[in-house]
Amino acid sequence: MALMPKRVKRRKQHRGRMKGRATRGHTVAFGEFGLQSTQRGWLNARQIEAGRIAANHFLRGEGRIWIRVFPHKPVTSKPAEVRMGTGKGDVDRWVVVVKPGTILYEIGGVSEEKAKVALNRMAHKMPFRVRMAKRRPQL
Repeated sequence: MALMPKRVKRRKQHRGRMKGRATRGHTVAFGEFGLQSTQRGWLNARQIEAGRIAANHFLRGEGRIWIRVFPHKPVTSKPAEVRMGTGKGDVDRWVVVVKPGTILYEIGGVSEEKAKVALNRMAHKMPFRVRMAKRRPQL
């Protein structure tokens, strides 16, 4: 089932700009290993779900997966062969704005080799480059 907000204050949004690096959600907090973005872009709800399914299928219920992003931004589109004007299109999909450094998923309770393969399967579903990140020791 695709992720989307239960309710929103405004139905349609501007596209906005994606400048800068991630200032929040850029460290591994829940599991031992994470999937971190190295480029910026939009990640839609279907891609998030596809990554989750790919990892769950490989892990077969072993370990735990955390999804660290949620699609809050609506993206509109107009149908094909429609004349110009008549306002903004209907909401087509929901996306999350991903900046470089954002942790997308985390995995815990499995070995590093298994986590690496699961994260690699998730990485194939992403529309931008990602890398594996490890939890840093707390001081």
